[in-house]
Amino acid sequence: MTATVLVVDDEVRSLESLRRVLSDEFEVICAKDAAEARRCLESEIVHAILCDQRMQDETGVEFLKHVRSTWPDPVRMIISGYSESEDIIAGINEAGIYQYVAKPWHPDRLLDTVRGAVELFRLQQETETAAVDMKLAPERVTRVVTEKRGAARQLYDFDRIVHAPDSPLRGVIDLGRRAAEYDISVLITGESGTGKELLARAIHYGSGRAGKAFVVENCGALPDQLLESELFGCKKGAFTGAYQDRIGLFEVADGGTIFLDEIGETSPAFQVKLLRVLQESEIRPLGAQRVRKVDVRVVAATNRDLEAEVRAGRFRRDLYYRLAAFPLHMPALRERPMDIPLIAAKVLADVNKSYGRQVAGIARDTLTAMQRHDWPGNVRELQNEIQRMVVLANDGRLQSKDLSNRVRNAGAPAEPSRAADGEAATLKHRVEALERAMIADALQRHGGNISRVAAELGLSRVGLRNKLGRYDIRKGVVDAD
Repeated sequence: MTATVLVVDDEVRSLESLRRVLSDEFEVICAKDAAEARRCLESEIVHAILCDQRMQDETGVEFLKHVRSTWPDPVRMIISGYSESEDIIAGINEAGIYQYVAKPWHPDRLLDTVRGAVELFRLQQETETAAVDMKLAPERVTRVVTEKRGAARQLYDFDRIVHAPDSPLRGVIDLGRRAAEYDISVLITGESGTGKELLARAIHYGSGRAGKAFVVENCGALPDQLLESELFGCKKGAFTGAYQDRIGLFEVADGGTIFLDEIGETSPAFQVKLLRVLQESEIRPLGAQRVRKVDVRVVAATNRDLEAEVRAGRFRRDLYYRLAAFPLHMPALRERPMDIPLIAAKVLADVNKSYGRQVAGIARDTLTAMQRHDWPGNVRELQNEIQRMVVLANDGRLQSKDLSNRVRNAGAPAEPSRAADGEAATLKHRVEALERAMIADALQRHGGNISRVAAELGLSRVGLRNKLGRYDIRKGVVDAD
């Protein structure tokens, strides 16, 4: 992305000299006075301002003081041949001046100063640093951000995604590692709570973009206009509620990765705009006159079947193929019961630390009950269950008595159903309840292996699958020969 620098000077020669030096690296907008500069700021997204101190209509400090209150994001610099202490103090205290550039200026030193200002702008957008911190040295901000990214890289490494050696998640992680090596769009599908964002972060921090920003947006949480503003940016007054300039997340993520969660919830109208951004690698902030080039890797996620959405006409086919260059599917927790003890142990350790408890572990019968449960909320539901159990438990191990009823009774033999007249259930209902319980128990013992369960029960694989569908049993079923 090429940064935009606004240069303000009422001397035409000085203005042209500054433009000539800076235009090789930056998009330069020139204004001959403060009034023209304000008009530029009303219509353009600006990263840095270089303003002469001595101007006829108002001083540079007076102008930048107004800019600070109205457009706080651009990094502000003064260029001056004078060094009155009052001006320097006013510049720092009132206008939030990042740096003075003394006349006569040297081209190389001027470029270094503006480069530092632009880098500071980018770092502050990524870390949401307050505008009052504009006078901090870019080196200091860079060091802090680098340290945070290094810690994030360790925290979100592929190896930190908890799974058993025989888990179906292992193949997904291996594919994710391969995808991370290449600058390819990734679409992650799977139910809510399966860890799609965790996989997206691992892909980012395992890629060559790990040194840049990872930005997240939930596309299902906002109406079109606000979502467009969040992603592409907007100028103040571009629509009702746009009270200030906003730098879009695509621009914040320049050089890095943007994670578009719940992409299947977007409207067809917004999909057209997103498709153009992906095709052209450029954005136009709402209310702005110019487009901006961006270099962003897109990782999208959805809990919908996007291919079905495409067939139904609710999702654009061309956008789908743009996003799904490398599709990955996160299996539900019920499809990988072998992972539950490992995930539960990790969650318990985190909850112990957060709540200041010292619960030693999880009892075996408790884990068995957990592995029988369907976990429709997936890992999020498991986390909530363990948090609740830790609150209820005494020191020692988490016991099955502390489980919620829906988890403790999962897979238990069904109570005999009652007929409409209140009489006991028929023999057919009792047999079905027993059959369902036997299948559920065998699935639990064999880790969901269809072939082994069918062999034990004397059924064919097809026959077993028919019964699974009939009784709506979905406990850890995996295909295996």
